[in-house]
Amino acid sequence: MSARAFPATLIQRPVPAAITVMAVIALSSYSVAHFPRSIVAFMLFQASILLLYFSGVTPWLKAILAVLTLGLLMPILGTINGFYLEVAIQVGIFVALALGLNIVVGLAGLLDLGYVAFYAVGAYTWAIFGSPQANRFISETTAQFPLPPEWFFVFLLLGVLTGAMTGILLGIPVLRLRGDYLAIVTLGFGEVIRVLANNLDKPINLTNGPKGITPIQRPPLFFRPVLNLMGIEASPVTLYPLYFYFLVLFIVGVVILVNRRLENSHIGRAWEAIREDEVAAQAMGVPLVRMKLLAFACGASFAGVMGIVFSAKQVFINPESFTFLESIGVLSMVILGGMGSIPGAILGASVVTILNLQVLKGLSLWLNELRNAGVTILGYNLADLPSQFEPAKYERMIFGIILVLMVILRPQGIIPSRRRTRELREK
Repeated sequence: MSARAFPATLIQRPVPAAITVMAVIALSSYSVAHFPRSIVAFMLFQASILLLYFSGVTPWLKAILAVLTLGLLMPILGTINGFYLEVAIQVGIFVALALGLNIVVGLAGLLDLGYVAFYAVGAYTWAIFGSPQANRFISETTAQFPLPPEWFFVFLLLGVLTGAMTGILLGIPVLRLRGDYLAIVTLGFGEVIRVLANNLDKPINLTNGPKGITPIQRPPLFFRPVLNLMGIEASPVTLYPLYFYFLVLFIVGVVILVNRRLENSHIGRAWEAIREDEVAAQAMGVPLVRMKLLAFACGASFAGVMGIVFSAKQVFINPESFTFLESIGVLSMVILGGMGSIPGAILGASVVTILNLQVLKGLSLWLNELRNAGVTILGYNLADLPSQFEPAKYERMIFGIILVLMVILRPQGIIPSRRRTRELREK
């Protein structure tokens, strides 16, 4: 989608656009470096990335600036304040999840309310075998667990396969369902996976039930000897956030590339035909069974691989990490950004994650500081303000309000696909 197709484009001419974008990136980076605890400064840095996308900069310069911003400036700022890297990693994880769900919901038109189940399957796949948990149901004479950290990369591929197989298992019984019935069945599937994870601690202890699994192996720091030869000494506490950041960034890049190729292929056009009218698509020769199963498998595979990364990053997982509200959160990212739009899914995931991790929690901390200081506003002492009014406690309500406003004011999403824009315009 070109920058000209979006009304928020600020600059169209390449030279002024390049100068403006580079100035904003430099200014925001300087602000974050000198005010490492400032939420406003970091949000300005994040906004500069969005400005880069919408600017009229030539594609090659846009790519160079994106690599410079995400590949160099973001890690440097993350070493100044580790919270920045944590936000960036979480954004990357949810971007991949949103892109996977965008295939199922946005392209194929299959409403999936249990998408977090595939995420959970991937997470538990590595958590069980990458921790001592597997020793509880496998004889120690047969194998010793946890597996070595090098197996993490093998399980990244297994995460793709297990996610795809789980997606196919879900897709087979729901092939004839549409609309609300499909949503109900997928919702139930997501709850089944969560309940299984919560109860498979007896008679055979597979998941350790509600206690969760820990410690989970992290991938090996294979580049550490190179750093030592260069005279750079860094502890794992410093290296692992950078490691996971670049790993997530690489996976997101692969997911975007796969999405782009699928969108412009005959498979993507078949999915769009199914979304518009299944009967007409079948009459034109589109194999409904195969295409629906492929949509579920592709979307689930992205969630599976990110589940592997999530479990290794967190070192601990339990069933409460994969609730129904997580599926609703990912779905809201797709709707907010624009169903069927790759840039829209990326922006929607970024906005929702930043709103959750940064804006609402930052407002809560700021409000608590004012309350502890006994600040008075309009004659009211904030020390008397109940803790129930903290913004972070109204996360779901705020998401609901945003979705309602989006459906009313901009139903096509922030960055809609061209086809979706034309459909709504015709209506």
